[in-house]
Amino acid sequence: MMIMIRLFAGPTLYDRVLSLNTFGTCTVLFIGAVGLLFGRPDFLDIALLYALINFVGTIAVLKFFRYRRLGDEPEVQEPDDEVAQ
Repeated sequence: MMIMIRLFAGPTLYDRVLSLNTFGTCTVLFIGAVGLLFGRPDFLDIALLYALINFVGTIAVLKFFRYRRLGDEPEVQEPDDEVAQ
């Protein structure tokens, strides 16, 4: 419950990203525990996949808000003065 309050209340972007990452981690633990309790080992694979998606998503959100883009843009090279003459 406290995670959701931090997610919506903020106050900064990093607090919101951290709470979303914590929520994802709790979800991974829940999926793993359910898989263990019900004897479904395939749930552990799902939990690992969700953990990887959570990690990559967190990195992507932080990179986007820092650089305002996700992909690599080609650098524009200016011609040298010596070559142009």
